[in-house]
Amino acid sequence: MTLAFGFSRFLNLRVNSSTNPILSLWLASCSCSSSTASASELPEIAGGPETIREGRAEIFTDKSNSVFYNKAQVNNRDLSVAVLRWFILKRQEEHDIKLKGRKTEIPPEQHASELDPAITGSVNTLLREESNPKPPKVLEALAASGLRAIRYALEVDGIGEVIAVDNNEVAIESCKKNIYHNGILASSKVVPHLADARIYMLTHPKEFDVVDLDPYGSPAAFLDSAVQCVADGGILMCSATDMAVLAGGNAEVCFSKYGSYPVRGKYCHEMALRILLACIESHAIRHKRYIVPVISVHMDFYIRVFVRIFISASTVKSSPLKFSHVYQCVGCSSFHLQNVGRINSKDKRNVALPNFCPTVPQECSECAHKFVMGGPIWSDPIHNKEWAASILSNIRATSGVFQAYAKISAILTSITEELPNAPLFVSIHSLCATLKCTNPTMVMFHSSIRNAGYQISGSHVDPLALKTDAPMSVIWDIMRCWVKLHPVKSQPENRPASRILSQEPQLQASFSQATGGIVARKSPRFVPNPEKNWGPKMKADRPLKILPIGKL
Repeated sequence: MTLAFGFSRFLNLRVNSSTNPILSLWLASCSCSSSTASASELPEIAGGPETIREGRAEIFTDKSNSVFYNKAQVNNRDLSVAVLRWFILKRQEEHDIKLKGRKTEIPPEQHASELDPAITGSVNTLLREESNPKPPKVLEALAASGLRAIRYALEVDGIGEVIAVDNNEVAIESCKKNIYHNGILASSKVVPHLADARIYMLTHPKEFDVVDLDPYGSPAAFLDSAVQCVADGGILMCSATDMAVLAGGNAEVCFSKYGSYPVRGKYCHEMALRILLACIESHAIRHKRYIVPVISVHMDFYIRVFVRIFISASTVKSSPLKFSHVYQCVGCSSFHLQNVGRINSKDKRNVALPNFCPTVPQECSECAHKFVMGGPIWSDPIHNKEWAASILSNIRATSGVFQAYAKISAILTSITEELPNAPLFVSIHSLCATLKCTNPTMVMFHSSIRNAGYQISGSHVDPLALKTDAPMSVIWDIMRCWVKLHPVKSQPENRPASRILSQEPQLQASFSQATGGIVARKSPRFVPNPEKNWGPKMKADRPLKILPIGKL
């Protein structure tokens, strides 16, 4: 322990062998014996503090709760490692394509054999330097124990320097001890830094290829500085755990933090994802940046988004086309989306203009109830299915590496099956509850949608979700046809069910099994929690409450 605390003072200097000759000699001497020393290779001290192992990293436990740690976030960290691995491969691929384009732009008359030797040498040196991009620089803006930063350093090949920032001195000291405990590789790559994450990101614009935000609660206060901190083409990984706010429990708080009104519906968790994406985009376009979501997931008690950030003053002008308002009926829960912006077909510039008045009437055409308006939300695709499939393939190839393999593989499998251009979803139980009728099977409802000429899929958010490009009028026509086959009791005339069923269906639904419908699944899409009390933990610096045995 004395050695660990002594080394923590040594780590106050920036861990960079290129600028610290003493550390460079020390790392060189240590690397002779083992350049990849892990925590399991370090000598164990009898009677020492307890440790927690996750992936290849091992950290000291903190029973006083002065440094935040939640075991349930292993799903978050495993998925982040998998996405970061694929990002580095994709980054190298994009760099090779860009470099190849540069070589083809050289005119034939400027062939290397005809150039001056001095010039030729400088060109060849430049091409060699550009053949491989610099290792991606990573920022973990809210490090706490440093577990995530250490895992990135140990488990992601080709990663560069990892800066672990926290404004809590106790957390930074804990981070330093954990870095040293994990050996030479972690010590050479992970740099702890005591600072306010917002100020640190604002003072390091375009410096990091990867920025990881995983706050306790809302990330809203960090987003403006985070989007400025990411380099062009970099990736921002952001979590939000304030689901009561994002899912509609406190609509006014959500508007004050994220600039959007949530609507309470079965799709509230997907809407939470789209509110967060819209908020990130709104911060990015203020600085001539825009986002491209690659993976957006709802897991356990939080949401997590992975977005690429690019710089383009012209592209941000089309941002209004990616936002939509949501109109939801208070009677039958039918919902309709309308884009904030529109394109004038007569204008060749394709400039986004303000959209026209709402397309929905004052009263719902199905049940004659009023609409409530929510949003604006992100209405473009929230996933890149190519990324999801590639990450899933890599995870399956190394299934023994990830502790949360079952969870993250199930989520990514569901994502690869989702319809990309169908924002939000309906719930089959909600539809039947409105009409007070029995439920059709999922296979029958899927078939009826496909037989009507539309697409349908499930969602990783809810096992009962139905994502489809069919309009609500078609969905209610299908339900009317179902009720004709399975009659219900009469209800008061002012109920939504009575008004919906009083209309004759314009579409004659077919419930016979359609081709390309639901197929037998070899792997589950939704897995149970591995243990009890798998959820959010108490914030750091708050004493843990130990209940009597009789109250557990």
